[in-house]
Amino acid sequence: MGNAGTILGTLQDPSQQAVPAAKVEISNPITGYKRLVLTDSTGNFRFSNVPPNSYHLNAEAPGFSKLDQDIVVRTSVPINLTLTLKLEGSTSSVTVEADSTDVLETVPFAHSDVDHTSLMKLPSGSPGAGLSDAITLSAPGVVADSNGFFHPLGDHAQTSFSIDGQPISDQQSKQFSTQIPVNAIQSMELITGAPPAEFGDKTSLVVNAVTRSGLDQNGHGSLHLQYGSFGTIAEDASLSLGTSKFGNFLAFNTSRSGRFLDTPEFHPMHAVGNNGTLFDRIDYKPNARDSFHVNLFAARNWFQTPITYDQPGQDQRQKVNTFNISGGYQRTIGTDVLLTFTPFVRRDHLNYYPSADAFADSPATVQQERYLTNYGFRGDVAYVKGRHNLKFGTQVMQTRLSEEFHLGITNSSFNPVCLSASGDPLDLPTVTDPGGCSGALPGAIANPDLLPGLVAIDLTRGGTPLFYNNRGKVNQYAFYGQDSITLGNLNISLGLRIDSYNGLSAATGVQPRAGVSYHNKRTGTVFRTSFSRTFETPYNENLLISSSTGSGGLASNVFGAFGQEPLRPGNRNQYNAGFQQAIGKWAVIDADYFWKYTRNAYDFDTLFNTPIQFPISWRRSAIDGVSVKVSTVNIHGFQAYTTMGHTRARFFGPSNGGLIFNSPLATSVFRIDHDQALQQTTNLRYQKKKDAPWVAFTWRYDSGMVSGAVPDLESALGLTAAEQSAIGFYCGGTFASLNNPITSCGGSNYGATRLNIPAAGTANDDHNPPRIAPRHLFDISAGTDDLFHREKFKTSLRFTVLNLTNQASLYNFLSTFSGTHFVAPRTYQAELGFSF
Repeated sequence: MGNAGTILGTLQDPSQQAVPAAKVEISNPITGYKRLVLTDSTGNFRFSNVPPNSYHLNAEAPGFSKLDQDIVVRTSVPINLTLTLKLEGSTSSVTVEADSTDVLETVPFAHSDVDHTSLMKLPSGSPGAGLSDAITLSAPGVVADSNGFFHPLGDHAQTSFSIDGQPISDQQSKQFSTQIPVNAIQSMELITGAPPAEFGDKTSLVVNAVTRSGLDQNGHGSLHLQYGSFGTIAEDASLSLGTSKFGNFLAFNTSRSGRFLDTPEFHPMHAVGNNGTLFDRIDYKPNARDSFHVNLFAARNWFQTPITYDQPGQDQRQKVNTFNISGGYQRTIGTDVLLTFTPFVRRDHLNYYPSADAFADSPATVQQERYLTNYGFRGDVAYVKGRHNLKFGTQVMQTRLSEEFHLGITNSSFNPVCLSASGDPLDLPTVTDPGGCSGALPGAIANPDLLPGLVAIDLTRGGTPLFYNNRGKVNQYAFYGQDSITLGNLNISLGLRIDSYNGLSAATGVQPRAGVSYHNKRTGTVFRTSFSRTFETPYNENLLISSSTGSGGLASNVFGAFGQEPLRPGNRNQYNAGFQQAIGKWAVIDADYFWKYTRNAYDFDTLFNTPIQFPISWRRSAIDGVSVKVSTVNIHGFQAYTTMGHTRARFFGPSNGGLIFNSPLATSVFRIDHDQALQQTTNLRYQKKKDAPWVAFTWRYDSGMVSGAVPDLESALGLTAAEQSAIGFYCGGTFASLNNPITSCGGSNYGATRLNIPAAGTANDDHNPPRIAPRHLFDISAGTDDLFHREKFKTSLRFTVLNLTNQASLYNFLSTFSGTHFVAPRTYQAELGFSF
C-alpha cells in the first residue's frame, strides 16, 4: 500500500512449462532487505509490500541454471515478469551476484534507505522516540537535538511522514504526539533533497515509510524484554500471520524510564515517564486486482518535566493520547494503471499539568490542554508505460485545533521591573511601571531588558494569569502530477504541485519541480541535479496562540494585544546537485549539495525547559550545506556506513508569533541553533552469518550547534550557580559549582568546558556566535539472534552501552528554541528476546 510496490511473475522452463517449487529471492546488499518465496504449482510468484528501491532478483530450481536480474521498484503499479530458466549445462552461464553497482539509483533526489533488519540493530537512547533516533543515525545532514528532535538539513522539524501513503506533516515527537514504533516499520526511504511532487508541506526531510504486513506469513512473532539504567524497563512484541489473501500484523510496545526526557542537569531529576503503543495492520486481497488495508494505531505518553537545581519543588507533568486510523484501497486496471485511495483520521490530545502549588513552579506556572485532529484523504492514479512512470493525484484534509493555555510568572527576579544601581533585581511587588522605580526606592533604576508583555501576568506583582482559549481549523487541498522519464541512462523527472491553504491566513502555492540524473555505467557513477519550489505551511502545534501574540511574541507586547498577525505559509526555492559513486562491488558514496532560500521561514520557541513550544515565522532564511553517506555491502560479515553533514543556517528577522523570552534574539541576520559545521555518524557491524553472534559500534560526532545565551563574560557571570556549573564555567583555575558561583572575573583566562564562549569583543550573531562544545559519543552493542541454534523457536540476547565514555555534553543551553538539555550519561541496556 502507499508507495510500496509489487513484484509478481511466472517462472518457466525453455519449453514455456511452469516451474513449481522454485526459489525466487529479491535482495538489496546495501540495506540488507531480503525476501524469499517459492513458486506455486503454476510457476507463479509474488512479492507484496516491497519498499521503493533497487533489487537484485535470483531464481533457482533443481536441474536449471541460476537466473539473475536487476529490478527497480519506483512505482506502486505491479511489476509483472516472465522469467525463463535455462537447463543446467545446456549453455555456458555466468552467475551475476548482487553488488554495489546493481543498486545505484538513477533518481534525481538524494535519499537514504533503511530496512527493518538494520533498524532493529541501531542503538536507541531516547525512550518513546526510537523512530527519531533511527532517522538521526541513518540520514546524512540530520543533526541530533534533545528529546528525539532532529534538524534536517538546517531546518527545525521540517519533516513530512508518509506512512503507507498517509501524509503526516505534524511533528512525530513524544513531546507533541506519539510516533509509530520502530518494530512496525518494514523500511524507510529518507528523502533529503528535491522531493517528488506527491510530497508537500514540510519537505526538508520526507520519511517515506512502509509498515510490516502479515500477507503471505504463515505465522511469525517476537517478544523482547529490556532492562536498563535509570530504572528503564520495556517490552516490544509483534505478531504477523496470514495467507496470500489475508494478513494481520500487530505490534504492542511499552516502556518506563527514570530519564524519559533529556534533562537540564547531567544527573536526571524528576524525569520519570512511560510510553505505550499499539499498531495493527490488516490486509485483505480478495483477487489479483483489488487490495484493502487498514492501519490502527493508539498510543499514550505520560512524563514528568525534568527540573534543575534552581527548581527543587517543581512538579509539572504532561500526558499525550494519540489515535490514528488510516485505510487504503488499490485497484489494478490492466497491467499499466493502479488506482489508490487512502482516507485517514488522526488525533492528539495533550494535557500539561502545573504543580499543586503554583509558586513551587519557577519561573512560571503553566497549564495547557489542546487537541489536534487531522482527517482527510489522498487519492492518485499511477501509470507506467514505456519510458514514462506517471502519477497524478489529490490530497484533501482538514486540521481542527483546540487550545487552552494558562501562564503566570512566579519568580520576582525573572522579569524585574526595577534594578539596583549594581544591576541586581529588586523585589518591589507594588511597582509595575518602570517609571516608578526611583520613587519606590532611592537609587533604583528601570530594567532596560524588561519584557513588558509579562508584567501583567506576573503573580509576584499582583498580576493575573494569562488565560487563552480558542478553536480554529485549517483546510488544505493539493493537486499534483509527476512523470519520471527514462531515456537510456538518462532519467528526467518533472512535476507540478498546487497547494491551497486556508486557516488563520490563506495562500496558494504553485510548485514546479524538475530533476535530471545520468548513469555513467562505465565509471559506476550517477550524476544528478534538481530544482524544487515548495510551499511551507505553519506548524499546527500551538498555532492559534502563536498567531495571536504578534511580532516578537507575547514577551514584546503588552498583555491584551492579541490578534495582531497570523502565521502565514512560506515559499522556498531549493537547488540540489549530487552524485552516487560505486566503489567496485564493495561500497557506494552518495554526496549532495543543497541550497535553500525561504521567505517566511519557521521554527519554534520553547517555554523554558518545558516540552511546550510555540511556532515562530522569520522574514526569510538562507540555508546551504553538504551531506554525504558512504555505505558498504556485506563483506565477509562486516557492514558499515558513515553519514556526514555540514550546514550553514542563516535566519533574518524580524520574527512573528511565539512566546519568546528565554534569551534575546537578533532582529537582523543570525545563525539559528541548528547551524553546525560538521555532523558525523559511523556505524560498524559484524555478523559472520545469519543468526550468528554479532557486534555493532557507533561513533557520533557533533561540532556543536549555536547557543546564543552566553555571548560574553558578562552573560556568564549573570548565570545562576546551577547554570554556571552546567556549562562548566571557569575563571583562571576556579570552576563554578552549585554552592560557589563565580561572580567576578578580572582576567582573560575564562571559558566553559561544555560551551564555547567567544573571546572578548569578538561575538557576532552571524559570523562568530557562541556554540555548544564539540562532542564524541560512542555506543557499542553485542548479541546473538539464535542463542540455542533452534530452527523455529529462537532466543536472542543483546547488551548495549550508550555513551561509553560517559561524556558530559550538552545538546543546547538556555536556547530560545530548545531550552537546556544534556545528552544521556553512560547507559546500559540488556535485552532478552524470543521469536518464532
